[in-house]
Amino acid sequence: MTFENSLQFAQSLDEKDPLKTYRDKFHIPKINRKDCIYFTGNSLGLQPKSTRQFVEEELLDWEKLGVEGHFHAKKRPWFHYHKFSKEALGKIVGAKPSEVVSMNSLTTNLHLMMVSFYRPSEKKFKIVMEEGAFPSDQYAVESQVKFHGFNPSEAIIEIKPREGEATLKTDDIVNTIEKNADSIALVLFSGVQYYTGQYFDLKSITAAGHKAGAKVGFDLAHAVGNVLVNLNDSGADFAAWCSYKYLNSGPGGVSGIYVNERHANNPDLPRFAGWWGHNEEERFKMEKGFIPMEGADGWQQSNVNVLSSAAHMASLQIFKEAGIDKLRAKSLQLTGFLEYLIKSDLEDSVQILTPKNTEERGCQLSLVVKKDGKKVFDTLTKEGVIADWREPEVIRVAPVPLYNTFEDVFNFYSIMKKVLIE
Repeated sequence: MTFENSLQFAQSLDEKDPLKTYRDKFHIPKINRKDCIYFTGNSLGLQPKSTRQFVEEELLDWEKLGVEGHFHAKKRPWFHYHKFSKEALGKIVGAKPSEVVSMNSLTTNLHLMMVSFYRPSEKKFKIVMEEGAFPSDQYAVESQVKFHGFNPSEAIIEIKPREGEATLKTDDIVNTIEKNADSIALVLFSGVQYYTGQYFDLKSITAAGHKAGAKVGFDLAHAVGNVLVNLNDSGADFAAWCSYKYLNSGPGGVSGIYVNERHANNPDLPRFAGWWGHNEEERFKMEKGFIPMEGADGWQQSNVNVLSSAAHMASLQIFKEAGIDKLRAKSLQLTGFLEYLIKSDLEDSVQILTPKNTEERGCQLSLVVKKDGKKVFDTLTKEGVIADWREPEVIRVAPVPLYNTFEDVFNFYSIMKKVLIE
């Protein structure tokens, strides 16, 4: 698309936007009695207006039915609650409904996935990941390596950008895997890197990992609901994600996992089992001997967190209506417009770390203000912009297609320009 640097142009794009009505489905926070410019959906998505109804339906069932809500809840019996999100999640991540399930929290799920897919031997024990991965991923990998009796400094291979660059080259990732093929047991990468906003080539990374005889998984925290991850097409063995960022399911919202069907029905695959993953037809016999449910459901451990999952369902319904393909198309335009405006006359003051290639990024642009970055960020906040500061020097901004507008993008640029000039 060819862009223009004007408010009128931004408004004309909003007028033609086929998804423009979805903004009205969300609560927009206010600063100084005006709608803020909310560019932190990559940290916590906004609340759908329907969330209250979904949660209150479960509260009412609990009030009226008590424990009987497990089987007799009016709309969504709690016993089967995990099933109600499968179709929507499958479409969002490019998987079969049987290969996904919402459960637990993200880091817990990463550990559960590594229990099954990080099976080190004396020779093949190393894990490949990107340098500077989100801290929780780093801690999870480090502790898993120690649990198996290995030294993290020897067992973890971190790939860093080339000298003078901010993001990784796919060739460098593939080459590192190939060079260490004899010792790698697992490749565990982010889908979208939280700091730089880089969207990795899942398919190429998976192919390289499998060629090396390793299992391959992804942390999709910043990718799910943002980019087209197409997990089945990628060939990945597993993935995990949170739902409180682009999936708008509330602070600490329920996580989710993907297990490829070539593994999902293997009862001999090691796992840390719990009763909610046991064959539901025999679950209440309360007998010994774990028999996993088919598909990803067999990795469940405990009862579904119904209230959190109700909020999750509210947002997934919106995704089902809007369609992830259409959201991705608008996202490319929003982020492209923001990039265009910054490059039009702010390049002397602002560097964009996120890749220029639209196939290598989602909603997020990571900006480095070359002078007094934190001071600029604080001033932006006072001016009604909710963005995100990440040490040591990045302002993360994410125009989300469900509720952000082209006018939001232009107004952010205008405020930033004013702040930088002053």
